[in-house]
Amino acid sequence: MTQQTEKPQHQPAAGRRKVDRQRRSDLMNQIEEIVLREGFMELNMDELASRLHCSKSTLYGVAGTKRDLVVATVKHFFENATRRIEEATAAEADCRRKVKVYLRGVGREMGRNSQQFYLDMVAYPPAAKVYAVNSAAAARRVREIIDQGVVSGQFRAVDAAFASELVVLAIDGVQSGRLLGPTGLTAGEAFAEIADILLDGLQYQSPR
Repeated sequence: MTQQTEKPQHQPAAGRRKVDRQRRSDLMNQIEEIVLREGFMELNMDELASRLHCSKSTLYGVAGTKRDLVVATVKHFFENATRRIEEATAAEADCRRKVKVYLRGVGREMGRNSQQFYLDMVAYPPAAKVYAVNSAAAARRVREIIDQGVVSGQFRAVDAAFASELVVLAIDGVQSGRLLGPTGLTAGEAFAEIADILLDGLQYQSPR
């Protein structure tokens, strides 16, 4: 992976305005929308403050530097995405449904990101680290569901670690576009296909 020059600078904030919890939450939601749509490498704090109709000191009250703001925004996205995915997954008792709901949830959430955001995220080490942590967490979650399915007899005995790593590769392939361009699928459609392929491979078949 070729790393770009780190444009999000580690410059100290000249002045910070105290931002209450609700105001910070509102700003983070707005910043997330902009960053997911456009990426962040070319975005500067002056422009962002103007678009959000707030002062730079207010932004620095949310995060002390642009680097901190980028990291906070990426974490904000993944935390909220994980919460929504887990809420939908928890509603399912059947492990087959859990896998499908979980992967389709990942596809829905990751489908909100533009390719520019993905390119910026993987090229900027602090953001790439957040992405790696969450990809690993997704792999563990899939492995947990598969293990539950094996114990309950819904899935055949497989190497759950291998299956979960395949999911991580699929997440990256969808997000980067490598699995979308050649197939013409959307992110949501791609994850539905991945879920079906994975579940067909895990399907328990009684011995004849």
